[in-house]
Amino acid sequence: MNLPKTYNPKKVEDKIYNLWLRSGFFNPDKLPGRRKKNYTIVLPPPNVTGELHMGHALNASVQDILIRWKRLQGYKTLWLPGTDHAGIATQAKVEKELKKEGKTRFDLGRELFIKRVWQWKEKYGNIILNQFKKLGCSCDWSRTRFTMDKDYSKAVETVFLHYYKKGWIYQGERPVNWCQRCKTSLSDLEVEYKEEKGNLWYIKYPLQDGEFITVATTRPETMLGDTAVAVNPKDERYKTSVGKKAILPLVRKEIPIIADRLVDPNFGTGAVKVTPAHDLKDYEIGLRHNLAVLKVINEEGKITGNAPQKYQGLTISEARKKIIEDLKVLNLLEKTEDFVHQVPYCYRCPTKIEILPSKQWFLKMGELAKMAEREVKSGRIKFHPKRFEKTYFDWLKNIRDWCVSRQIWWGHKIPLQEVNDVLDTWFSAALWPFAVLGWPGKTKDLKNFYPTDVLSTARDIINLWVARMVFSGMEFMKKRPFKDVFIHPTVLTKTGERMSKSLGTGIDPMILIEKYGADATRFGIIWQVSGGQDLRFSEDNIIMGKKFCNKIWNASRFILLQLKSGQELFLTTLKSGKGLTSSDKKIIKALNKTKKSINKDLENFQFGKASQRLYDFFWHDFCDKYIESSKEQLKNTKLKKQTLNILLYLLLNCLILLHPFMPFITEEIYQKLPLKNKKKCLMIEEWPIYPVRSLGRKNFDNKIFSQPLK
Repeated sequence: MNLPKTYNPKKVEDKIYNLWLRSGFFNPDKLPGRRKKNYTIVLPPPNVTGELHMGHALNASVQDILIRWKRLQGYKTLWLPGTDHAGIATQAKVEKELKKEGKTRFDLGRELFIKRVWQWKEKYGNIILNQFKKLGCSCDWSRTRFTMDKDYSKAVETVFLHYYKKGWIYQGERPVNWCQRCKTSLSDLEVEYKEEKGNLWYIKYPLQDGEFITVATTRPETMLGDTAVAVNPKDERYKTSVGKKAILPLVRKEIPIIADRLVDPNFGTGAVKVTPAHDLKDYEIGLRHNLAVLKVINEEGKITGNAPQKYQGLTISEARKKIIEDLKVLNLLEKTEDFVHQVPYCYRCPTKIEILPSKQWFLKMGELAKMAEREVKSGRIKFHPKRFEKTYFDWLKNIRDWCVSRQIWWGHKIPLQEVNDVLDTWFSAALWPFAVLGWPGKTKDLKNFYPTDVLSTARDIINLWVARMVFSGMEFMKKRPFKDVFIHPTVLTKTGERMSKSLGTGIDPMILIEKYGADATRFGIIWQVSGGQDLRFSEDNIIMGKKFCNKIWNASRFILLQLKSGQELFLTTLKSGKGLTSSDKKIIKALNKTKKSINKDLENFQFGKASQRLYDFFWHDFCDKYIESSKEQLKNTKLKKQTLNILLYLLLNCLILLHPFMPFITEEIYQKLPLKNKKKCLMIEEWPIYPVRSLGRKNFDNKIFSQPLK
């Protein structure tokens, strides 16, 4: 019954996690008692290439808090885990291995290469799921899904053919993000922007009347494909220029001067060159003004036959150098300035991204975007914090048709004859809430656990994933995929930088768990969730979490030490407030207030506030005040039994309230409590119900309070 003098998470955590696994209670079908209400969360599937980072640790802690809270409340809880095949990322990993052998994927051929990728996945693909277990995540591992599983692939094929038959999927040529090394189109999320020092070139475009208009550009090589010059319609400087013709230098052809709202009048001279083939914003302008799309850079990064002959075949850097030289000779280069700007790179290799027209498969977004917008506008799906609805609506308002094809080998192959492309990873991820439950089959899980309840995710994939899951759920299930979307803050370094392993600014949660324990790590991260957009991570909070673990342990140890071996106490003597000391009344009142507040905080996704309330109650109200006053009461033979009852009652309530946040230490202490008819695990105890009245017959949760000691 006694606890060791100090708490050692290394001796507890693996033992307790194995206890949970043996119990089977992560599986909703094995939970005891009649649980009428279901509660479901699907884990945002991490890439099979991934390892746990601070964002994962924060998001997983949030979800585990919700699942453990609802499980304690008597819900039939399902937290369904899985991984994403991560097309480009995984292929890049395997290609890197092949390179060490002096080979490429083309040396193996498609079939053998795919076999090699599967071998890699079997060896490394579950690393991150095992790390989630170290964090204490209570997922139903028996239901683990992978986006390339046979059943899941069937769902992807069904969805593609459905869209294709409706005429919503089509093949066409349109500018896309293109990686020359990977030889594929990329989604916006697969593009990383790096700040670089460059130049801003001011180039004179002659007009027919002998004047000229000066444009500023960071990419003079694309001017070979210009089809207009644009200014902002509100820019008074160019009121008389709109409608005139400019002569495109080096190409010597006339192009119109147009007015468009997308032009920033504060950039450069306020006049910009428009190259619809090689800039996504320019492409939008081109659509509105019916401009030609002239491809002058190809997939190999070389100048095409659409440019003047002298530039054809040059690389981008060679063409830039030659164009600058030629402009100087013609006295058309007005000036050059140093300029710091964001340059797009492929997120898997150090290759600059080119925007260029490519023949791809696209999904029409018009009707789907309306579905996604309608569910949030109606309030059927709520964002927390609410301000992130604006991000969601802004993207849907300006949405373009979705390029769903990729020119790689690893992924879901487009299910049409003679097509070797695979589908964008996000195409399959959009089906996650229902495909993981067995759709398109009519499974028991699909009936019981769809729609899900809460999605917790990061703000940078609101558009790329959240919106797509919403319209996918409405199109195929006729129901929203979830009721609430919690957008957790982005974890930054203490100085406000974005965490990056490659830059050495990342923090490995596994190192924190090894050093301080999983409970301290979870509690220290959650403590910092205040509702802000960013979280500046401080290890000091993890240290605070470790000290709190020690406080919980020491308080529990003190209470258990008051019991004599074999002593039998019944907690039925306090069914009313009669005979309570002022200290007893104060602590019970504080507990009741805490119960009510914690429920409210969790219902409103105020995780940081909830953790801070629990800390204050346990450390200050329970330990500093009541336990200290109880030491005197325990010396009084008339008060001893009652005081011990209250101590045990308070401890049990605290363990249950703390369990979603700090599952390991609370379960370990619970296993030592000498309560008769105790549950097999704390994780299936009953969540404390705060009373209606402050002190009366309803003062205590009698169901818990009346349990006798062994």
